[in-house]
Amino acid sequence: MSSEKRGTIGSFALLGMTVAAVFGIKNIINNNAAIGLAAAPSFFFATLLYFVPYTLVTAEFVGLNKDSESGVYAWVKTSMGGRWAFLTAFSYWFVNLFYFASVLPNVIIYASYVFFGANAELSQLWITIIEIVVFAIATWVSTKGAKWIGSISSFGSTAALGLTAVFILLSLAAAFGGVEFATAPTPANMAPDTSNFATMWGFFGTLAWIIQGVGGAESVGVFLNDLKGGVKAFVRTVVIAGLTIGLLYAGASLLVNLFIPEGGVAISTGIFDVFGAVFAHFGIPMEVPTRVIGLILLAATLGSLMMWTSAPIKVFFTEIPKGVFGSKIVELNEHGIPARAAWLQFAIVVPILIIPALGSGNLDDLLMIVTNMTAATALLPPLLILLAYFMLRKNFDAAPRDFRMGSRTFGLVIAAFLLVVFCFVLICGTIPLDQPLWLTLVYNVGGVVVFLGLAVMWYNRYINRLRETDPEAAENELRPSVLDMME
Repeated sequence: MSSEKRGTIGSFALLGMTVAAVFGIKNIINNNAAIGLAAAPSFFFATLLYFVPYTLVTAEFVGLNKDSESGVYAWVKTSMGGRWAFLTAFSYWFVNLFYFASVLPNVIIYASYVFFGANAELSQLWITIIEIVVFAIATWVSTKGAKWIGSISSFGSTAALGLTAVFILLSLAAAFGGVEFATAPTPANMAPDTSNFATMWGFFGTLAWIIQGVGGAESVGVFLNDLKGGVKAFVRTVVIAGLTIGLLYAGASLLVNLFIPEGGVAISTGIFDVFGAVFAHFGIPMEVPTRVIGLILLAATLGSLMMWTSAPIKVFFTEIPKGVFGSKIVELNEHGIPARAAWLQFAIVVPILIIPALGSGNLDDLLMIVTNMTAATALLPPLLILLAYFMLRKNFDAAPRDFRMGSRTFGLVIAAFLLVVFCFVLICGTIPLDQPLWLTLVYNVGGVVVFLGLAVMWYNRYINRLRETDPEAAENELRPSVLDMME
C-alpha cells in the first residue's frame, strides 16, 4: 500500500468493520444448538481472551513487515522460516475445504425455505448429489471472474446484519414487555454441563465453534498502518470492538431462549424457528418473512461460497514461492483465476462431502459433523501464527517494529496460554465422542493427517529440488526473514 493512503481509516470506521466482519447470528444459533445458554459466557470470554490478544498479535506482525503487503506466509516466515510459513498458508486453504462441507447443506436449507416455505425432507443421497452440483456450478462461476459475486455477498451480509438487529430489538421489546424466558438465563443454566466426561469433552470441543465464531483478526490487524491515531488508537479500538462483539454475542445468545427452551433449537432450521417464535409473539405471519429470511441467507451464503471458491486459491498460489507447484496448476486464466487449481479443489472436496453423509442419519447430524470438523480445523492456522509469535518474542524480540503487545514476558505468557488452549480444544474438536469411530478416524483425524502430511512432503520435495539448483536460495527460503531486518 502506498504511503499516500496510510492513516486514512478512522477508529469508528474500523470498529464498524470489525464488528461486521466477526459477528454473525448463525454462529449464535449453531452454538445454542450445541451447548445451550453456556454459549453466552463462552462467547464473551472467548472474545476477550482470544480475539483481542490475537488481533494485537497480527498487528505486531504487520508492524514488523510494514514495508510489504504481508500475509500469513510473510508473518510466519518472519520467525520460523519458509517451511512453517508454507504449512500455515496451506492450512488456511485446507481449512477452506471443510468450510465447503459445512456451508453447502445450508444452501439447500435456505433454498427450501425460499421456494417451499419450509425445510424439504431429502435423503442423504440427494443432499450429497445437490451439494456436488451446487459446488460444481459455484466453481465454474468463480473461475469466470464474475463481478456480481461481490455484490450478492455484500447485499446478503448487510441484510443478515439487519435481520440480527431486528431479532435483537424485537426480542428485547418482548422481554421488557413482560415475556418470561422459556429457559431463564440464570448462572446455573449458563454453566456448562459437567455431569460426566462425555458432556465435558463435548463442551470443550464446541469451544472450537465459539473461537471460530469470533475469528477474523487477520482481516483487522492489517489496518494497523492505515488507522488515524496510530498504535494507541488501534489498541483502543480493538479492545472496544472485542467488548462490543462479546456483549452482542452473549446478549443475543441469551435471547435465543426467550421463546424456545434450551435444547429446542435445531442447528439446521433453528434460525427460522427462532425468528418464527419472535414474529408470532408480535402477530406477524411467517409465510412471507420466512421466504424473505431464506432469500437473504441464501444470497449471503451463495455469495460467500463463490467468493471462497476462488479467492483463497488465488491468494494461496500467489503468496507461496514459485516452483512449489507446477506452472500449469497455478496458471491464471483471462479472469485472473487459477482455474485448474479451482477444479482440483472441486475434486478434493467431493469425497469430503460424501464421507460425512455416510455417517449421518439426517441433516442435523450432517451439519453437526461438518460444522464440528470445520471449526476444529479452523484452529490450525491461528495456532501456527501463535507459535510463530511465541518464537518471535522468545528468539527475536529485539527486532525493530512500531508496535509490541506488552513486554517480552507478557507476550510469551499470552502466546503460551493461547497455544495450550488451542491444542486442547483442537484435540477435543477433532475427536468427538458422539460420532462413529470409523468416521472420526477417516474424516476427522485422517483428513488432518493426510492433508498436512502431503503438504510437508510436497514442500520438502520443492526444497530438495531447490537445493540441487540453487543452494543459497534454498537456505534463504528456510531462514527466518527477521534476521534480515536485524542486520
